[in-house]
Amino acid sequence: MAISDLLSKVVLKLEAENKNDVIDELSSALHEAGKISNLNTFKEAILKREMESTTGIGEGVAIPHAKSSAVNEPSIVFGRSDAGLDYEALDGQPSHLFFMIAVPEGANNEHLNALSKLSSYLMEPGFKETLLKAEKEEDVFNAFKEKEQSEGDADTEKEASTESVDDTVVRKKIVAVTACPTGIAHTFMAADNLKAKAKELGYDIKVQTNGSGGVKNELTKKDIEEADGVIVAASTKVDLEPFAGKPLVQAPVTDGIREPERLLKKAAEGDASIYQGDSSSNQEAKDSGGSKGRTGFYKHLMNGVSNMLPLVVGGGILIALSFMIDIDGNNPIAKLFMTIGGDNAFFLLVPVLSGFIAMSIADRPGLAPGLVGGLMAANGGAGFLGGLISGFLAGYAVVLLKKLFRNLPQSLEGLKPVLLYPLFGILITGVVMNLLIGPLGGFNEWLKDALSSLGTGNAVLLGIIIGGMMAIDMGGPINKAAYTFGIALVEAGTYGPMAAIMAGGMVPPLGMAIATTIFKSRFNKQEREAGKTAYILGASFITEAAIPFAAADPVRVISASVAGSALAGGLAMLFGNATPAPHGGLFVILTVENAILYIIAILAGALLTAFLTGILKKSKTV
Repeated sequence: MAISDLLSKVVLKLEAENKNDVIDELSSALHEAGKISNLNTFKEAILKREMESTTGIGEGVAIPHAKSSAVNEPSIVFGRSDAGLDYEALDGQPSHLFFMIAVPEGANNEHLNALSKLSSYLMEPGFKETLLKAEKEEDVFNAFKEKEQSEGDADTEKEASTESVDDTVVRKKIVAVTACPTGIAHTFMAADNLKAKAKELGYDIKVQTNGSGGVKNELTKKDIEEADGVIVAASTKVDLEPFAGKPLVQAPVTDGIREPERLLKKAAEGDASIYQGDSSSNQEAKDSGGSKGRTGFYKHLMNGVSNMLPLVVGGGILIALSFMIDIDGNNPIAKLFMTIGGDNAFFLLVPVLSGFIAMSIADRPGLAPGLVGGLMAANGGAGFLGGLISGFLAGYAVVLLKKLFRNLPQSLEGLKPVLLYPLFGILITGVVMNLLIGPLGGFNEWLKDALSSLGTGNAVLLGIIIGGMMAIDMGGPINKAAYTFGIALVEAGTYGPMAAIMAGGMVPPLGMAIATTIFKSRFNKQEREAGKTAYILGASFITEAAIPFAAADPVRVISASVAGSALAGGLAMLFGNATPAPHGGLFVILTVENAILYIIAILAGALLTAFLTGILKKSKTV
């Protein structure tokens, strides 16, 4: 598969004036070409990728890309801005050449490997110059065809040159791993830059790429043993255990693109610290600025919550249906639903939460101690809070065990994962949790009593706070913190706050949808189209549907959304709304107490968001 076969559209004169306009224009071109089935879903995936780190790689090039279920087939659309525009590039310079890559979730390796070649081509100044000077669309297609013909269409990993610079000089040997969240562009650009710079410096290098198509050019044990240094340029998790005892340089994948010489010299000249083999220090997801990467506590917590969430949603809705059929549980069907959802699905919440938090911290050896600690918390009445504590306790206990057992004889290496880690991990976690269960159970009872006895004023204040939190970052850490709090209370049998949380989460997309309908002049054509989809997504409690609007105008949209969500959350608590269903939005409205008032609360918040947006935003001409 050649890049020229994947190139579906060429736009030589982009009308876009800023980053969001580029995304709109190129996404629309893909949609018009029939390469994507849902424009808004694909744009959301592109914007989500941009939030992780900019795809403006510098040197005048940007490669926005995403994998999405909305993509019909792997495709590329090329756009050019002769004047250049600000795409938040890594080098701070205007971007002129734009390649938007669309990859379906089930893309095969042939397509992914072809897409990875694009990064290699763009590293060559002569090829970029050809694209900048192209006068017709055919010139762009021909440039790629000629490039492919000159290099052949072989789909193999390029190895670094092994030509000796000087037979009397011992060349430094470096091994590296590159990886990015989507594994489409940055992974291979970092690898190509490291190899090119290593050749220039006279180093031998082998680079393993952890791309969407799987691991390529995999490092062997011998490669690592012979290496003078290791580079891990990655913005997603990479297993560092094979590099124990080696000088290790860790950096975001963008540093591999922008600063390959610095990384190589640091690894080769002994400036890197020796990696001690602590799996808890594995490379965390970071972006080029280091401020948006999800690391540490939040990353481990979200791993537990995401694995627990299917039990929460499935079990919660079954419990809600049981209540709808027969609140007393005497009906056989209601009793069956409660048995499945409450006695079993919900019973697994805390152990699964704890187990996967521990696994995130200590990898697979942490799972068993985490599950046992979580089960002790569930059986002992320590609940959700106990699960959180046991997960982190088990994870870091296993990390400590790995350090303690690091110097055991090689002959005992095989006993660590099957005997030593589970035995001592479960023992340590169990002993500590046995001491904590009593106090945690008492705290849980106090919290339930306190929430149950909240006066109207305090309940409304709680609703305002947790409702507003749902809109601040629309799916980010603050949103997830509020949602996790609601899940904990549902698990404990307190359902009011979850109703406020769900109302707060529905308001931003519904508010934007209403705003695009009433205040059409405040939005461009693409935004008005996105507003239609936001009605459905908002009603389904998918807060992220408002992200495209927030990305285009963050201050005004987020301010209006927080105000509306806070109002909806406060009214939900004032109206006494409550639901055991932790997801579903209006599609589980029959599970909500005082359902009509709940709808009023949501509409009030959405209308406030819509009118504040209409007042704050300026008119647009398209």
